[in-house]
Amino acid sequence: MFKLWKWYQNCLVSHPVKTQVISSGLIWGVGDIAAQTITHSTANKDNQIQTQTHQGEDEELKINWRRVIKTSLFGFGFVGPVGHLWYQGLDRYIKSRLLLKQNSFRFVASKVAIDGFLFGPLDLLVFFTYMGFAAGKSVPQIKEDVKRDFLPAFVLEGGIWPIVQVVNFRFVPVRYQLLYVNVFCLLDSSFLSWLEQQEDASWKQWLKSCLRFSEQEGKGG
Repeated sequence: MFKLWKWYQNCLVSHPVKTQVISSGLIWGVGDIAAQTITHSTANKDNQIQTQTHQGEDEELKINWRRVIKTSLFGFGFVGPVGHLWYQGLDRYIKSRLLLKQNSFRFVASKVAIDGFLFGPLDLLVFFTYMGFAAGKSVPQIKEDVKRDFLPAFVLEGGIWPIVQVVNFRFVPVRYQLLYVNVFCLLDSSFLSWLEQQEDASWKQWLKSCLRFSEQEGKGG
């Protein structure tokens, strides 16, 4: 394991972008396999017809390798190169433009805020749009999917990712920050893929109605 880590470090020094791209693609592919496993298990427990035979017997898990490849390509084509540029650029911006001391409270808080309100929504938007096109959906269908899935994903992830990123921006060197994020993306990609498979689940409707109610109360007050 130590030799593998040293090899990765050397690759990161000699070929930073290529290393980030390849590692992101592989991790997102593994995350999608985990997502399909979770979705299959959840569907069986909830007696969903989609993953069961008509006699009610559970089907064996069959990995959709085409979907794994599509998800991996998202890691290769977007998360790897864009993530590498984002974390490098964000660090330079905070240091050179905002002139904040590294690892100070304001330094970390600024990074978490900018990442959460800029890169986070962009990442979700690109993910749902890309997966829609990859599945052969039309533009109107993709727009509906984004409307359906974006807000629940943004709200639920909003309670987790700030904590993850506080640790990342405070303790992890910049060159390893994308790798750190990608490790958590094993869970995140599983969550996003599961969320997409949920379609118009009742809990999504409930969450949206709660948010609308909160907005109306705010306007009324």
